[in-house]
Amino acid sequence: MTIRGKHIVVTGGGTGVGAETARTLAEAGARVTIMGRSEPPLKDQGLPYQLCDVTNAQAVSQAFDSAREAQGPITGVVANAGAADSVPFAKMTPDHLQTMLSVNLIGVSNAWHAALPDMKTAGWGRMIAIASTAGLKGYPYVAAYCAAKHGVVGLTRALSLELARTGITVNAVCPGFIETPMLERSIANIVEKTGKTEDEARAALYANNPQKRFIQTDEVAGAVLWLCSEAARSVNGQALTLSGGEI
Repeated sequence: MTIRGKHIVVTGGGTGVGAETARTLAEAGARVTIMGRSEPPLKDQGLPYQLCDVTNAQAVSQAFDSAREAQGPITGVVANAGAADSVPFAKMTPDHLQTMLSVNLIGVSNAWHAALPDMKTAGWGRMIAIASTAGLKGYPYVAAYCAAKHGVVGLTRALSLELARTGITVNAVCPGFIETPMLERSIANIVEKTGKTEDEARAALYANNPQKRFIQTDEVAGAVLWLCSEAARSVNGQALTLSGGEI
């Protein structure tokens, strides 16, 4: 599963899944550029980085240009940057919906669009989105997030067909709840709003996972490594679930 010498960009690469994925790809021999909105966590990874807000297409284009100048043409993109927030649909505002779409869907499109010319020139590329099981089923109180992640899966399936004969594959990884700082914030929110204990809140979140556990960041990183490799060259347009059998 060698990816030695490939230049792969990981958005949202400063923490959680993005940081773990970036380290895994770098250890496998890739030239990795991480991107994010906050400089301190990016610097902490010890990898080349670019500051970038994925919701801003111009900023994404400029960041990819800088990454290209520093490490060469980009042949892989892991669109990992995202955000989640819960609110009952009746209280969901247009601004809340737009925020979820901008970060979780438009951000993926912006990153993939910025890298596409290099991949077409090379006749090889890997476009990977970190989506969610929320892109394949519904969950209560996160309608906007589900809508955005369903959009990512749809974008993946459509673009994979457009690029199927170019040497570029397009796939989504759809984990269940991942044990990251974002999850801890969700647990704290449940405790605050419902009065549940932390253990009760955690159990409620992984209740749908048949293995009764949270997904770990190294599992997502390992799936991404495989999808980036030649071993997965026939895998295209897929929404790969990491959910213990939930879906």
